[in-house]
Amino acid sequence: MKFKEFKYERPDFEVFKETLSKMTQELKNADTSQAQIEKVKEIHHYINTVMTEADIATVRYTINTKDAFYEGESDYWDEYAPMYGEVINNFEAAMLDSPFRTELEEEFSKQYFDIMENSRLTFSPEIMEEMKQENKLVTEYNKLIASAEIEFEGQTYNLSGLRPFMLSKDRETRKRAHEAYFSFFEAHETKIDELFDKMVQIRDQKAKKLGFKDYVEFGYRLMNRNDYNRDMVANYRKQVLEDIVPVANELYARQAKRLGLDHLAYYDVDFEFNSGNATPQGDSTFILENGKKMYSELSPETKEFFDFMTENELLDLETKPGKQSGGYCTFFPAYKSPFIFSNFNGTAGDIDVLTHEAGHAFQVYQSRWIEVPGLTFPTFESCEIHSMSMEFITWPWMENFFKQDTAKYKYEHLGSAIKFIPYGIIVDAFQHFVYENPTATPAERKAHWRELEKQYLPHKDYSECELLDRGTWWYKQGHIFASPFYYIDYTLAQVCALQFWEKMNHDREAGWADYMRICKPGGTKSFLQLVELANLKSPFEDGCIKSVIGEARNYLMQIDDSKL
Repeated sequence: MKFKEFKYERPDFEVFKETLSKMTQELKNADTSQAQIEKVKEIHHYINTVMTEADIATVRYTINTKDAFYEGESDYWDEYAPMYGEVINNFEAAMLDSPFRTELEEEFSKQYFDIMENSRLTFSPEIMEEMKQENKLVTEYNKLIASAEIEFEGQTYNLSGLRPFMLSKDRETRKRAHEAYFSFFEAHETKIDELFDKMVQIRDQKAKKLGFKDYVEFGYRLMNRNDYNRDMVANYRKQVLEDIVPVANELYARQAKRLGLDHLAYYDVDFEFNSGNATPQGDSTFILENGKKMYSELSPETKEFFDFMTENELLDLETKPGKQSGGYCTFFPAYKSPFIFSNFNGTAGDIDVLTHEAGHAFQVYQSRWIEVPGLTFPTFESCEIHSMSMEFITWPWMENFFKQDTAKYKYEHLGSAIKFIPYGIIVDAFQHFVYENPTATPAERKAHWRELEKQYLPHKDYSECELLDRGTWWYKQGHIFASPFYYIDYTLAQVCALQFWEKMNHDREAGWADYMRICKPGGTKSFLQLVELANLKSPFEDGCIKSVIGEARNYLMQIDDSKL
């Protein structure tokens, strides 16, 4: 069924509450493990049916935030999602307290029960009001970002639409495009500070109401980090500072030399080559056609998957007015269908989206056998292994998209993966500071961000932008507002993806087998369990970062980048 044919009907919350409460009671009354298992499966099916409605509403609203009907539905789900969650939590409590818990864990996975334990610790009716307020604040931030209408060279653009100008070969155009882009954030600086401050206070209240020391402790539980903690993450950040930052600095120095500059200004950092960054050699139709060819040749499994996505129109790729920025993949459990959302803008990022979000979608397509609500995807850092690794696994097909720019794209792509990790570390370290110091002022938060940049990204030069020099770059990082503590996950996954890049260089068949092995379990395994299953080194292991960065650095340093 095509996505446009998916029927949306707002559920009646009272009916949902009554039905699920009745089924939960029947679960409690079941006097054998098999009877409980059958009842749980029935409940899972019911929850998936209802939650699919929420997913459809969310996707249709993000495609067009000006759609009055779906704006109303977005408001409804902001208000009611925590209430649905409370009813589901009551069902999960019955599972956790079941006399047949051992048998249930064997049937539905121990990871599922660990996740439910975390839900029990991070949810209570007494924080319902804070959850509703938090949802509304996140929606307000997203709506503010989507509302950007920026005049530039006689046209009106949203933030994503400015991206090609920000990568222009003409340095003056790049500068003016960056100034136009950040002028939006400058105009809304007070509003963004206010929104974020409210988010921090509400999250801190939630955590402390439920007995947590701070929101960091709460956030780790909420993110289902069952096999690592903040001390392990701090040690990982230390390794990145010691082993990746120096390599990234080498790459930035090479970039400045390549561009004929004595140093990189803030508007030069994403511009790699005077001949222009690598760009796709065609429009969105060209990209989609080559994407179809690529996935049909990669493996029988990816061919089946991508045919399914295109035939059922489960991709919304082009940027347009009113469309939410960014890209994501979601899953409609009732239809067993992934969905890919992005904003194509004519840059290499369009191909990265096609491979990255398709990595998520392929994984979840392989995990469609899982009926447990929310368990089709693994935890966030595990999800990103699939997406970031797919970016590298598809390298042999990049020539189809970039033609004469292929070598340039690969150099930029691998180099950007390395450069990204220190940035991701900053986002994580910043959030630890913010939630460990909830009374910090907006000015103190910005100052701390700037200090972190000087430590992990010493090349950053904001001498021509007072707004950024005050520490506001993070305003544009939606994860900081909507998904606290998510961002470190990208860096952990990037370390794993770099290992897949090595694997595919040495033995594609074995590398693909390792990748396939971690797609099918979905969320039934934890991050470190999946890392082990894929025959990868844990990013937390001392020496891992040093070993991972070596081959990638050698590859890049052997290329005469001045000729690209």
